Amino acid sequence: MPLETSSPAMIVSFPAGIQPDAVITLLVLAGSVLLFVSGWLAPEVTGLLAAGLLIATGVLSPAEALRGFGSPAVITLIGLFALSAGLFRAGGLDRLRALLGSDAIRSPRRMILLVTTVVGPVSAFVPNTPIVAALLPVLESWCQRRGISPSRVLLPLSFATVLGGTLTLIGSSVNLLASEVSERMGYGALGLFSFSPIGIGVWLSGSLVMVLLSDRLLPDRGLNDDDLVADLASSGYLTEVDIPQRSELIGQSLHDSRLQRRFDVDVLEVHRGRERILPPLADHTLELGDRLLLRCSRNDLLRLQQEHTVVLAPSADPADTLSTTDAPTRQRTVEVLLPSGSALTGDSLGNLRFRQRFNATVLALRRGNQEVRERLGQVVLREGDVLLLQGPKDAIRGLQANNDLVVLEQLEKDLPTVNRKGVAIAISVLVVLLAGLEWLPLVAAVLLGTVAMVATGCLRPGELQRAIRLDVILLLGSLASFSVALEKTGLAGALAGALLQALTGWPVYAALLSVFLFTTLLTEVMSNAAAVALLIPVAGELAVGLGQPPLAFVYAVLFGASQSFLSPVGYQTNLMVFGPGRYKFLDITRYGLPLTFTMTLVVPLLICRHFNL
Repeated sequence: MPLETSSPAMIVSFPAGIQPDAVITLLVLAGSVLLFVSGWLAPEVTGLLAAGLLIATGVLSPAEALRGFGSPAVITLIGLFALSAGLFRAGGLDRLRALLGSDAIRSPRRMILLVTTVVGPVSAFVPNTPIVAALLPVLESWCQRRGISPSRVLLPLSFATVLGGTLTLIGSSVNLLASEVSERMGYGALGLFSFSPIGIGVWLSGSLVMVLLSDRLLPDRGLNDDDLVADLASSGYLTEVDIPQRSELIGQSLHDSRLQRRFDVDVLEVHRGRERILPPLADHTLELGDRLLLRCSRNDLLRLQQEHTVVLAPSADPADTLSTTDAPTRQRTVEVLLPSGSALTGDSLGNLRFRQRFNATVLALRRGNQEVRERLGQVVLREGDVLLLQGPKDAIRGLQANNDLVVLEQLEKDLPTVNRKGVAIAISVLVVLLAGLEWLPLVAAVLLGTVAMVATGCLRPGELQRAIRLDVILLLGSLASFSVALEKTGLAGALAGALLQALTGWPVYAALLSVFLFTTLLTEVMSNAAAVALLIPVAGELAVGLGQPPLAFVYAVLFGASQSFLSPVGYQTNLMVFGPGRYKFLDITRYGLPLTFTMTLVVPLLICRHFNL
């Protein structure tokens, strides 16, 4: 259907003297985009900075800039964090874990088919980050038993949760933000299943592409011999050891010692007091008190604890020492991932005083396929780093409720509330039914469900507080100022007018495709929530100018912001599987590009059919 261009009121242009508020808004938004892309500041800090500047310059009043923090979308999201925490804590997804870990599944393609079929719909109601965290060790264990490289199945797990998040309003925080912006602009809020017909088509077509292309486009990075560790030259753990008294290494060179013959280790540096000795080290004579910087496998690292030739020296902070009286049987050794948005990134283990903070000792660190040569306590942590921790079982269990670390181990036997599994599932189903049948507003159903989780013991009050992702709340609340400023200053109308002139004569399908593709590409380099806050006001004004339903273009932005298949940093779950799968950057692009191409063609078509355009 050709576009209508009979609404001249939408061709908005600024007067000769450009409005100061519009100029200020453009500068603030441009600076925010640069910060989002560069990552110099955390996304939520960038959002708060933008809101503060818009208030300080008088573009927005405090009430206008901060109204997002009290919006139903943000309150709903807080409740959803709590509901999902209660569901996981009670073992509500144990059956899903058992299904994916079944030995009846014998090939990567069948596993991907099961993941897309089962995990995708679950992601429509449960946040995808905890789903990936819970299922990641299950798939790794299955790969280990079947002799299959984890790189053949982990990326589809992430992509399946991304696709599933577009099935319902609560599938993603981006969906809730889109609903909030749409309602504020007068286009109406989105219901729980408003865009589910489109989401089902997206899920089915995306799943088909993922299954059909898995054998050709997913790399085989080899089988990890011990959980996440394999290629020592590029992805071994970084750790430090000291040479104690009576060690057989004293007075010997590395070449003559049994250290490298007994253990498959790579000695990167030797530290002697303040002196730093770099390779070549083979003929260097070792002395009492020398500290060696090693790269080795997890298996060898644990074996080193039983040896007296060297002593593990994690020393994440000055008070951090590994007690020799800690019996391994009373300690748990687990791998944890630093997810996107972790407050620990950008600081060193020494400055964080890690052991005092988490009651767990950092034994070693691994960083994907990058080589790390700094001393352990001085390494600046980054998103995607994997830490090998040792600590009491209760301390490790407590990390499961921490938003700054993702435990990459199965600890469901440690969960204390599995007897309330049925109660947690019933509460979650009831929330969906009450909101889906419109017997209660979504925010009311979610809040009542949260209270029920605590009242029935599925979730403790302290765990409720820890379950809330403050970084996400701050980001969504502050980004509301973007859309308000765009609308108030007339920038949304002006940008829409410029796009309207460019799209004159285009079919509506092509216009929707352009909006979707631009949103998708923008999402790959900046926060998807920021993309929604910036583009929905413009897309809505554009739709009005074209004589089309605004919600059609709102959906194009919503789905475009939810499709992130081209890079590991575009979506948090991609980053979560990037290290364990030992992927390279282009592995994500190679497998995600056909999926992105398919979505670019399919989503606008589904929107056109949904709105009879």
